[in-house]
Amino acid sequence: MVENTREALIGVIGGSGVYEIDGLEDTSWETVSTAFGEPSDQILFGSLDGQRMAFLPRHGRGHKFSPSDINYQANIDAMKRIGVTDILSVSAVGSLKEQYAPGHFVLVDQFIDRTFARPKSFFGKGCVAHVSMAHPVSDRLKAALAEACTEIGVPHSVGGTYLAMEGPQFSSQAESFLYRSWGCDVIGMTNMPEAKLAREAEIPYATVAMVTDYDCWHGDHDAVTVDAVIKVLHRNADNARALVKTVAPKLRMRPEVDEQGGDRALEYALITHPQARDPEMVAKLDAVAGRVLSR
Repeated sequence: MVENTREALIGVIGGSGVYEIDGLEDTSWETVSTAFGEPSDQILFGSLDGQRMAFLPRHGRGHKFSPSDINYQANIDAMKRIGVTDILSVSAVGSLKEQYAPGHFVLVDQFIDRTFARPKSFFGKGCVAHVSMAHPVSDRLKAALAEACTEIGVPHSVGGTYLAMEGPQFSSQAESFLYRSWGCDVIGMTNMPEAKLAREAEIPYATVAMVTDYDCWHGDHDAVTVDAVIKVLHRNADNARALVKTVAPKLRMRPEVDEQGGDRALEYALITHPQARDPEMVAKLDAVAGRVLSR
Protein backbone atom coordinates (compact mmCIF):
# COMPACT_ATOMS: atom_id res chain seq x y z
CA MET A 1 0.00 0.00 0.00
CA VAL A 2 1.37 3.44 -0.99
CA GLU A 3 1.84 5.77 1.97
CA ASN A 4 0.83 9.42 1.83
CA THR A 5 3.90 11.16 3.17
CA ARG A 6 4.14 14.37 1.17
CA GLU A 7 2.13 17.55 1.77
CA ALA A 8 0.17 18.62 -1.29
CA LEU A 9 -0.33 21.98 -2.91
CA ILE A 10 -3.60 21.66 -4.82
CA GLY A 11 -4.02 23.71 -7.96
CA VAL A 12 -7.57 24.38 -9.09
CA ILE A 13 -8.25 25.59 -12.61
CA GLY A 14 -11.75 27.04 -12.65
CA GLY A 15 -13.76 27.09 -15.84
CA SER A 16 -16.85 28.98 -16.93
CA GLY A 17 -18.81 30.20 -13.92
CA VAL A 18 -16.16 29.26 -11.35
CA TYR A 19 -14.01 32.33 -10.77
CA GLU A 20 -13.28 31.93 -7.06
CA ILE A 21 -13.23 29.40 -4.22
CA ASP A 22 -15.48 29.88 -1.21
CA GLY A 23 -13.89 29.66 2.22
CA LEU A 24 -10.29 30.40 1.26
CA GLU A 25 -8.34 32.02 4.08
CA ASP A 26 -5.14 34.08 4.12
CA THR A 27 -5.66 34.86 0.45
CA SER A 28 -3.51 36.83 -1.94
CA TRP A 29 -3.62 37.31 -5.70
CA GLU A 30 -0.10 37.02 -7.07
CA THR A 31 1.41 37.47 -10.51
CA VAL A 32 3.40 34.48 -11.73
CA SER A 33 5.73 34.97 -14.70
CA THR A 34 6.35 32.01 -16.99
CA ALA A 35 8.64 31.10 -19.85
CA PHE A 36 5.62 30.74 -22.12
CA GLY A 37 3.96 34.13 -21.69
CA GLU A 38 1.24 35.36 -19.39
CA PRO A 39 -1.22 33.00 -17.69
CA SER A 40 -4.95 33.68 -17.89
CA ASP A 41 -4.81 35.72 -14.68
CA GLN A 42 -3.01 36.12 -11.41
CA ILE A 43 -3.09 33.08 -9.12
CA LEU A 44 -5.11 33.19 -5.92
CA PHE A 45 -3.18 31.61 -3.05
CA GLY A 46 -4.84 30.60 0.20
CA SER A 47 -5.72 27.77 2.53
CA LEU A 48 -8.92 25.77 2.80
CA ASP A 49 -9.41 23.99 6.11
CA GLY A 50 -5.64 23.87 6.45
CA GLN A 51 -5.00 22.67 2.89
CA ARG A 52 -2.80 24.90 0.74
CA MET A 53 -4.54 25.89 -2.48
CA ALA A 54 -3.71 27.81 -5.66
CA PHE A 55 -6.64 28.89 -7.85
CA LEU A 56 -6.42 30.06 -11.45
CA PRO A 57 -9.51 31.25 -13.39
CA ARG A 58 -9.00 29.59 -16.77
CA HIS A 59 -10.73 32.33 -18.76
CA GLY A 60 -9.48 35.15 -16.54
CA ARG A 61 -11.64 37.08 -14.11
CA GLY A 62 -14.55 38.48 -16.09
CA HIS A 63 -14.16 35.72 -18.70
CA LYS A 64 -11.73 37.56 -20.99
CA PHE A 65 -10.38 34.63 -22.99
CA SER A 66 -12.20 32.29 -25.35
CA PRO A 67 -11.13 28.61 -25.31
CA SER A 68 -8.88 29.16 -28.34
CA ASP A 69 -7.21 32.22 -26.80
CA ILE A 70 -6.26 30.70 -23.45
CA ASN A 71 -2.50 30.36 -22.95
CA TYR A 72 -2.58 26.76 -21.74
CA GLN A 73 1.20 26.49 -21.74
CA ALA A 74 1.57 29.49 -19.45
CA ASN A 75 -1.19 28.28 -17.13
CA ILE A 76 0.41 24.88 -16.56
CA ASP A 77 3.95 26.28 -16.46
CA ALA A 78 2.80 28.70 -13.75
CA MET A 79 1.30 25.86 -11.74
CA LYS A 80 4.54 23.93 -11.95
CA ARG A 81 6.66 26.96 -10.99
CA ILE A 82 4.74 27.62 -7.80
CA GLY A 83 5.03 24.00 -6.70
CA VAL A 84 1.54 22.67 -7.40
CA THR A 85 1.54 18.92 -6.84
CA ASP A 86 -1.93 18.07 -8.17
CA ILE A 87 -4.41 19.81 -10.48
CA LEU A 88 -8.19 19.72 -10.23
CA SER A 89 -9.85 21.06 -13.37
CA VAL A 90 -13.45 22.30 -13.19
CA SER A 91 -15.07 22.61 -16.61
CA ALA A 92 -18.46 23.24 -18.18
CA VAL A 93 -19.50 20.65 -20.77
CA GLY A 94 -22.36 19.51 -22.95
CA SER A 95 -23.85 16.05 -22.47
CA LEU A 96 -23.75 13.47 -25.24
CA LYS A 97 -25.75 10.87 -23.34
CA GLU A 98 -29.34 10.88 -22.10
CA GLN A 99 -28.44 9.91 -18.54
CA TYR A 100 -26.19 12.94 -18.03
CA ALA A 101 -28.72 15.71 -17.55
CA PRO A 102 -27.81 19.35 -16.88
CA GLY A 103 -26.40 19.54 -13.37
CA HIS A 104 -24.74 16.12 -13.57
CA PHE A 105 -20.98 15.93 -12.88
CA VAL A 106 -18.89 13.47 -14.90
CA LEU A 107 -15.44 12.52 -13.55
CA VAL A 108 -13.95 11.70 -16.92
CA ASP A 109 -10.91 9.49 -17.41
CA GLN A 110 -10.33 9.72 -21.15
CA PHE A 111 -10.13 12.42 -23.83
CA ILE A 112 -10.46 12.74 -27.57
CA ASP A 113 -8.68 15.84 -28.81
CA ARG A 114 -10.31 17.59 -31.78
CA THR A 115 -8.72 20.99 -31.17
CA PHE A 116 -6.44 22.36 -33.87
CA ALA A 117 -5.48 26.00 -33.14
CA ARG A 118 -3.48 25.64 -29.92
CA PRO A 119 0.10 24.73 -29.01
CA LYS A 120 -0.19 21.23 -27.57
CA SER A 121 3.25 20.61 -26.12
CA PHE A 122 6.00 22.34 -24.18
CA PHE A 123 8.50 20.46 -26.31
CA GLY A 124 9.46 20.83 -29.96
CA LYS A 125 12.36 21.67 -32.23
CA GLY A 126 15.52 21.52 -30.18
CA CYS A 127 14.14 19.29 -27.46
CA VAL A 128 11.70 16.56 -28.49
CA ALA A 129 9.65 14.50 -26.06
CA HIS A 130 6.87 11.93 -26.45
CA VAL A 131 4.72 11.52 -23.33
CA SER A 132 2.20 8.72 -22.87
CA MET A 133 -1.42 9.85 -22.66
CA ALA A 134 -2.88 6.36 -22.33
CA HIS A 135 -4.24 7.10 -18.86
CA PRO A 136 -4.37 10.90 -18.59
CA VAL A 137 -6.33 11.20 -15.33
CA SER A 138 -5.04 10.43 -11.84
CA ASP A 139 -7.02 7.59 -10.27
CA ARG A 140 -6.13 8.95 -6.82
CA LEU A 141 -7.62 12.37 -7.55
CA LYS A 142 -10.64 10.94 -9.34
CA ALA A 143 -11.46 8.67 -6.38
CA ALA A 144 -11.27 11.59 -3.94
CA LEU A 145 -13.56 13.67 -6.16
CA ALA A 146 -16.06 10.81 -6.39
CA GLU A 147 -16.13 10.48 -2.60
CA ALA A 148 -16.65 14.21 -2.22
CA CYS A 149 -19.47 14.26 -4.81
CA THR A 150 -21.25 11.56 -2.82
CA GLU A 151 -20.84 13.47 0.44
CA ILE A 152 -22.36 16.68 -0.91
CA GLY A 153 -25.10 14.89 -2.84
CA VAL A 154 -24.17 15.94 -6.37
CA PRO A 155 -25.35 13.52 -9.08
CA HIS A 156 -22.21 12.19 -10.70
CA SER A 157 -20.65 9.42 -12.74
CA VAL A 158 -17.14 8.02 -12.45
CA GLY A 159 -15.39 7.52 -15.77
CA GLY A 160 -16.21 8.73 -19.25
CA THR A 161 -14.76 10.25 -22.39
CA TYR A 162 -14.47 14.00 -22.92
CA LEU A 163 -14.49 15.18 -26.55
CA ALA A 164 -12.50 18.41 -26.79
CA MET A 165 -13.60 20.62 -29.69
CA GLU A 166 -11.98 23.85 -30.84
CA GLY A 167 -14.93 26.22 -30.54
CA PRO A 168 -15.81 28.89 -29.75
CA GLN A 169 -18.95 27.95 -31.68
CA PHE A 170 -21.01 25.05 -30.39
CA SER A 171 -21.37 21.84 -32.44
CA SER A 172 -23.43 21.39 -35.54
CA GLN A 173 -26.02 18.67 -35.18
CA ALA A 174 -24.04 16.45 -37.55
CA GLU A 175 -20.97 16.81 -35.34
CA SER A 176 -22.99 16.09 -32.22
CA PHE A 177 -24.34 12.85 -33.70
CA LEU A 178 -20.85 11.90 -34.88
CA TYR A 179 -19.36 12.28 -31.39
CA ARG A 180 -22.22 10.26 -29.92
CA SER A 181 -21.50 7.48 -32.41
CA TRP A 182 -17.91 7.43 -31.14
CA GLY A 183 -19.17 6.68 -27.64
CA CYS A 184 -18.17 10.03 -26.14
CA ASP A 185 -19.88 11.09 -22.95
CA VAL A 186 -19.41 14.86 -22.78
CA ILE A 187 -18.13 17.63 -25.02
CA GLY A 188 -16.15 20.71 -24.03
CA MET A 189 -13.61 23.21 -25.31
CA THR A 190 -10.91 23.57 -22.66
CA ASN A 191 -9.48 20.31 -21.30
CA MET A 192 -7.21 19.91 -24.30
CA PRO A 193 -4.34 20.60 -24.46
CA GLU A 194 -4.57 21.36 -20.73
CA ALA A 195 -4.47 17.68 -19.72
CA LYS A 196 -1.62 16.95 -22.14
CA LEU A 197 0.45 19.81 -20.79
CA ALA A 198 -0.19 18.79 -17.19
CA ARG A 199 1.10 15.33 -18.06
CA GLU A 200 4.22 16.80 -19.66
CA ALA A 201 4.75 18.90 -16.54
CA GLU A 202 4.44 15.77 -14.40
CA ILE A 203 1.46 17.10 -12.44
CA PRO A 204 -1.33 14.58 -11.72
CA TYR A 205 -4.58 15.88 -13.20
CA ALA A 206 -8.28 15.21 -12.83
CA THR A 207 -11.27 17.01 -14.25
CA VAL A 208 -14.83 17.58 -13.10
CA ALA A 209 -17.00 17.90 -16.19
CA MET A 210 -20.13 19.84 -15.18
CA VAL A 211 -23.00 19.29 -17.59
CA THR A 212 -24.81 22.46 -18.66
CA ASP A 213 -26.85 21.19 -21.63
CA TYR A 214 -27.54 18.31 -24.02
CA ASP A 215 -25.53 19.83 -26.86
CA CYS A 216 -27.80 19.84 -29.95
CA TRP A 217 -28.37 16.13 -30.60
CA HIS A 218 -31.34 15.77 -28.23
CA GLY A 219 -34.63 16.01 -30.11
CA ASP A 220 -36.65 17.04 -27.05
CA HIS A 221 -34.37 19.93 -26.13
CA ASP A 222 -33.68 23.24 -27.81
CA ALA A 223 -30.37 23.82 -29.56
CA VAL A 224 -27.67 25.13 -27.24
CA THR A 225 -27.92 28.84 -26.49
CA VAL A 226 -25.61 30.93 -24.38
CA ASP A 227 -28.54 32.08 -22.24
CA ALA A 228 -29.54 28.53 -21.36
CA VAL A 229 -25.97 27.53 -20.62
CA ILE A 230 -25.39 30.51 -18.34
CA LYS A 231 -28.43 29.67 -16.21
CA VAL A 232 -27.15 26.16 -15.51
CA LEU A 233 -23.59 27.45 -15.09
CA HIS A 234 -24.63 29.47 -12.07
CA ARG A 235 -26.31 26.45 -10.48
CA ASN A 236 -23.31 24.23 -11.19
CA ALA A 237 -20.87 26.81 -9.82
CA ASP A 238 -22.31 26.51 -6.32
CA ASN A 239 -21.89 22.74 -6.40
CA ALA A 240 -18.39 23.05 -7.84
CA ARG A 241 -17.27 25.31 -5.01
CA ALA A 242 -18.80 22.95 -2.45
CA LEU A 243 -17.00 20.04 -4.13
CA VAL A 244 -13.62 21.76 -3.97
CA LYS A 245 -14.14 22.62 -0.31
CA THR A 246 -15.08 19.01 0.49
CA VAL A 247 -12.33 17.32 -1.49
CA ALA A 248 -9.46 19.55 -0.35
CA PRO A 249 -8.90 17.94 3.07
CA LYS A 250 -8.92 14.49 1.46
CA LEU A 251 -5.89 15.45 -0.63
CA ARG A 252 -3.81 17.13 2.07
CA MET A 253 -1.19 14.37 1.99
CA ARG A 254 -0.09 12.50 -1.11
CA PRO A 255 2.44 9.84 -2.11
CA GLU A 256 6.01 10.98 -2.67
CA VAL A 257 5.60 9.62 -6.19
CA ASP A 258 2.27 9.07 -7.94
CA GLU A 259 3.47 7.24 -11.02
CA GLN A 260 -0.03 6.44 -12.33
CA GLY A 261 -0.92 10.10 -11.96
CA GLY A 262 2.07 11.21 -14.01
CA ASP A 263 4.72 12.19 -11.48
CA ARG A 264 7.28 10.40 -13.65
CA ALA A 265 5.74 10.97 -17.09
CA LEU A 266 9.01 12.35 -18.51
CA GLU A 267 11.21 9.55 -17.19
CA TYR A 268 11.76 8.01 -20.62
CA ALA A 269 10.05 10.63 -22.81
CA LEU A 270 12.96 12.84 -23.90
CA ILE A 271 14.24 11.77 -27.30
CA THR A 272 16.74 14.48 -28.23
CA HIS A 273 20.33 13.65 -27.25
CA PRO A 274 21.64 16.00 -24.53
CA GLN A 275 24.37 17.37 -26.82
CA ALA A 276 21.81 18.15 -29.53
CA ARG A 277 19.37 20.05 -27.33
CA ASP A 278 18.77 23.74 -28.02
CA PRO A 279 19.98 25.71 -24.96
CA GLU A 280 17.19 28.28 -25.34
CA MET A 281 14.54 25.56 -25.41
CA VAL A 282 16.12 23.84 -22.42
CA ALA A 283 16.08 27.13 -20.50
CA LYS A 284 12.33 27.54 -21.17
CA LEU A 285 11.72 24.05 -19.83
CA ASP A 286 13.42 24.68 -16.50
CA ALA A 287 10.23 24.32 -14.47
CA VAL A 288 8.35 21.79 -16.58
CA ALA A 289 11.21 19.37 -17.21
CA GLY A 290 13.95 20.43 -14.83
CA ARG A 291 13.82 17.10 -13.00
CA VAL A 292 14.99 15.16 -16.05
CA LEU A 293 16.96 17.84 -17.90
CA SER A 294 19.29 18.33 -14.96
CA ARG A 295 20.47 14.73 -15.00
